[in-house]
Amino acid sequence: MAVQSTPIDGLIQSYIRRHALHEHPVLADLRRRTEALPHGRWQSSPEQAQFIALLVQLLQAGRILELGTFTGYGTLAMALALPGDGHVMTCDIDEQYTSIGQQFWQRAGVASRVDLHIEEADKLQLRLLDEGGGGSFDMIFIDADKRLYPEYYENSVELVRPGGLVLADNVLWGGAVADPADQRKSTAAIRRLNERVAADDRVDMTMLPMGDGLTIARKK
Repeated sequence: MAVQSTPIDGLIQSYIRRHALHEHPVLADLRRRTEALPHGRWQSSPEQAQFIALLVQLLQAGRILELGTFTGYGTLAMALALPGDGHVMTCDIDEQYTSIGQQFWQRAGVASRVDLHIEEADKLQLRLLDEGGGGSFDMIFIDADKRLYPEYYENSVELVRPGGLVLADNVLWGGAVADPADQRKSTAAIRRLNERVAADDRVDMTMLPMGDGLTIARKK
């Protein structure tokens, strides 16, 4: 029998959070604030945010691009992990949700490390490329419009430096990517992304069954 990952049910998740979660108090407050919102499920899990923060530290990332801010929980986790002169450039089209994040970034003392753009993610990427930003980011985190995931990825590979990371969230899409009957545009786009990354010889990659699925691609 093939070895399988341990299913993460509520009991296991509680165990992980008791034994491995080290959440900054302001980060925990923002998570609880977001969970109370109608779309609170859009928020990254604390385990995933902590893992990405560890990648920031291991990579010694100084410049990060985040596509999709929501209430800024993931933004805050990365900003807290940055060195003092590091920055997270993040973008979203919803000022109501991002304004929540701004309050907590300020409380945590990292607002100066966050550069928020109220702008569509693909347009921001193209503008950065036009301005000569190719190869200038250490890490890029993709979590915006799922229908544009393949385009975000291609732009990200150009924008990230050799040795840098491109991360894509929601790559399992609640299991829909494995269901042939699901032909929604968002599902089809995530499938195309997954196929593209797996076949891309410009990167080394892995896909983790963490949260709703997380792909990590390291540019060669």
